[in-house]
Amino acid sequence: MLLVPGDPLNPRRVDPHFAREAGAARDAGITVARIDHDALGRPDEAVAGVPAGDDAVYRGWMMTAAEYDGFAKALDARRVTLRTTGEEYRTAHELPGWYDALLPLTPESAWTDGPDLAGLDAVCDRLGRGPAVLRDHVKSMKHYWHEAAFIPELADRDAVRRVAERFLELRGDSFTGGLVLRRFEQFTGAEARTWWVGGRCVLVTPHPDTPDELPKGLDLVEVEPLVSDLALPFVTVDLVRRTDGEWRIVELGDGQVSDWPASRDPADLMAGLF
Repeated sequence: MLLVPGDPLNPRRVDPHFAREAGAARDAGITVARIDHDALGRPDEAVAGVPAGDDAVYRGWMMTAAEYDGFAKALDARRVTLRTTGEEYRTAHELPGWYDALLPLTPESAWTDGPDLAGLDAVCDRLGRGPAVLRDHVKSMKHYWHEAAFIPELADRDAVRRVAERFLELRGDSFTGGLVLRRFEQFTGAEARTWWVGGRCVLVTPHPDTPDELPKGLDLVEVEPLVSDLALPFVTVDLVRRTDGEWRIVELGDGQVSDWPASRDPADLMAGLF
C-alpha cells in the first residue's frame, strides 16, 4: 500500500503534489490511501482513513522523527506496518544518523546538540580554519547562501555567529536537532539523486532542483557498500562531482520524504519500490 497526504482543501483527494505518484501506483495495481498530514499531532486521526492490515510505504511531506514515530505507532494499531521503522527514519532523516557511515565520501562535519550558539565555538575548533556551510540536522538554508549558509572563514567567529543567528531566524520552529558545520568543498555541475531500496540503487534521476540536468559518468562503486552497510529500507543519496573529479555525497535522506523530479515518470519510482 502507498500512503500519501490528502489535499488540505479537499480531503477526499490526494495532495496535488503527489497526485502523479498516486496515479502511477493505482495504474500498477497498488492500493493508495490518504493520510491527514495536518493532523500528525493527533496520529490516530491522521491515519483514520487508512484501511487495516497491509504493509505500506509513505510518500509525502517531511515529518519530524517524533511525528513519524507517532505515525508508525498509530498505523501499527491498525495492523499496518510501515516498511521504514521510526528508528530507521531518524537515522536517514537526520545527519548524525548517517554521517559516520558515509564519512569517506562526504564533507567533514561537526555539530551541536540543540540551538545553543555558545556550542558553535567547540564545533569550529574541531574543524579548524577554512570555509564551511551551516545547516541543522535536517536542512540547510542554501537559498539564503550568503546570509544563512556559507561561512567564508571559521576563524571569524563573529561571522559564524551572524550566519547562525540568521539561520535560526529563518528556520524558526522547523529547526531540528542542532547546528551543523560542514567543511566547504567546491563542486561542479548538477547533482544526481539516487534511489536505494534495501541497500541497492534502483534509480538514478536528476535532483528536483535541476530536473532537466542529469550529470554524466556517475560512479557508485565506492558509494554502494557504504549505503548497503547502513541497512536502511528506502533512502535517497544526492551526489555531485567535486572540482577534482571525485564524486561526493551531499546528502542522504529518507526516501519517503525525498522529492521526485518533475521531469521523470513516477511509474519508475513505483516499479522500484514495489
